[in-house]
Amino acid sequence: MSLFEKQAAATQEIIDLRGVNKFYKTAVGDYRALKDIDLQIGAGEFVSIIGKSGSGKSTLLNMITGIDRPTSGEVMVNGTPVHTLSENKMARWRGNNLGIVFQFFQLLPMISVIENIMLPMDFCRTYPLRERNQRAMELLKLVELEDHAYKLPTALSGGQQQRVAIARALANDPPVVIADEPTGNLDSKTAESVFELFNNLVAKGKTIIIVTHDSALAKQTHRTALIADGEIVNEYVAKAMPTLNASQLLQATRIAKKLTFEPGAMILNEGSNADAFYVVAKGTVEVVLPRVNQSDVTAVQLGAGKFFGEIEFFHETKHRASIRASEAGAVEVLVIGYDQLKELLNQSEATREALRQIADKHQGENLSWRGVSS
Repeated sequence: MSLFEKQAAATQEIIDLRGVNKFYKTAVGDYRALKDIDLQIGAGEFVSIIGKSGSGKSTLLNMITGIDRPTSGEVMVNGTPVHTLSENKMARWRGNNLGIVFQFFQLLPMISVIENIMLPMDFCRTYPLRERNQRAMELLKLVELEDHAYKLPTALSGGQQQRVAIARALANDPPVVIADEPTGNLDSKTAESVFELFNNLVAKGKTIIIVTHDSALAKQTHRTALIADGEIVNEYVAKAMPTLNASQLLQATRIAKKLTFEPGAMILNEGSNADAFYVVAKGTVEVVLPRVNQSDVTAVQLGAGKFFGEIEFFHETKHRASIRASEAGAVEVLVIGYDQLKELLNQSEATREALRQIADKHQGENLSWRGVSS
């Protein structure tokens, strides 16, 4: 077991997809909808999944919910290997572990709002019969719709119906709530109110995953997973170079090599030849700078999504600082060789200019830290 696998076990990631592939048979041969998906989500995280139509978002969601099964790979949700469950066990497991919110609400139109919310409790028998009405009313108060309990869903606005759908998803108090385009049919103001409700649920310990086409809303979540052509773009590469388009980010993800370092280990030494750009994926690294007639100093710490090696790409041939893993824990970095970085930047002038400006800024800071005038 690697350092990060041990750490993952300690944090008990509530969703863990490993090497997930999904093929569909078509008239012209197998179509690969998902390609070697690795995705881990911790308890209490708020994660958005974004991507173009046909990119694999819905297929990925179906893997997590057990609606569909991977051709290969493993899907663990709340400690259960979902990919191994029989159909009979799957429905009961889903009812107890997942709350699902659909884009089109999926409320039964001929029964009242409160009866819609009690349906999951009836199915899973999670609450005694006499307590289900009270539980449903508590959830309606949570979404501020208790005055509409005995109305039919069609008497409510779209935003109100979506709030009812969220209340229904919470009926059995599942640890994970999954929402598929939950604001797709709502105006912007109503969408924001629904998003606020999700944030409140996360604050209470729920894990929430939303699939959305709205990048502005996605930025409000803790993390964003971009999927393109059935592959997950590395989120830390995307943070480091946000001006790359989806296909360029996918290219960067594919070429980046992962390296892991023990706590306190030296990653780069001052004076060594510079040949790569580094993105921190996990853990924290320390930038250690030499100073004239003084002891070395830890100038800055870089966390996930931060990077180093850009100064040398634009200004130097050798490293003028040392980089080491923090003593606090292991570090994983993604390494892109300068030749490959040059190819990427040739495709995106905006990214080249952004990195150049950052390199210039950091170059000045480094000189200042070392007590050298620029």
